[in-house]
Amino acid sequence: MKIEDLIAQGEHQQQDFKYKVTDAVKLARSVSAFANTDGGRLLIGVRDDGTIHGVRSEEEIFMMHAAACKYCTPEPTIQFETLHVPTEPHGGRLRTVVVCTISPSAQRPVFALEDGRKTAYIRVADENIVASPVHLAIWRQEARLQGEAYADSPAEHLLLTALAQHPKGLPLNPLLKAALSPHPSALSLQPSTSSLPRPLAITLLARFIRFGLARIQRRDQSWIFLPQETE
Repeated sequence: MKIEDLIAQGEHQQQDFKYKVTDAVKLARSVSAFANTDGGRLLIGVRDDGTIHGVRSEEEIFMMHAAACKYCTPEPTIQFETLHVPTEPHGGRLRTVVVCTISPSAQRPVFALEDGRKTAYIRVADENIVASPVHLAIWRQEARLQGEAYADSPAEHLLLTALAQHPKGLPLNPLLKAALSPHPSALSLQPSTSSLPRPLAITLLARFIRFGLARIQRRDQSWIFLPQETE
């Protein structure tokens, strides 16, 4: 596909424009997001409005490689293609655009390394969003060799009931409060299980999502948990 055709698509779930590369760490966020989601392309040297600016130096190309090799872990799979594109109204002057194609990672999460911290990102529409603790739990569970079963424990029942009672969804903390609000299910819990610790809730929600009992959605700059849609 021609670069002009790619640019005409605009920025979306699997494509992002980068005007220039000045910080490999920031670029690593995009690499992490694509690798943790469905893969995608970075068009380096293209402005947000689709204008071709071009990559001006070998240093920028070096920083792109650094973003993948030094500032992401585990190292994702990336292919680099350098294109020399004639542009107007510059008398057909050639400008360099680098297309970075990031494959979905088989070893998620791929973290971006920022100031000594590891942060995983997810691509949502045309944005790179920090992954929720539930995403991290999903990836940990998927990496295990052994299978898991749905146990229908009191804690699981509380969470599923809270999800069913809020079909429009709730962020994590309000969902935990809803799960522990007085209702008949809570009365049947033993004292040792009458609370729902946040780490346990995160583990259970990850399991529900993997089993198709719940889903996670980005809304109003928050991760929202909802019951699975029924036909």
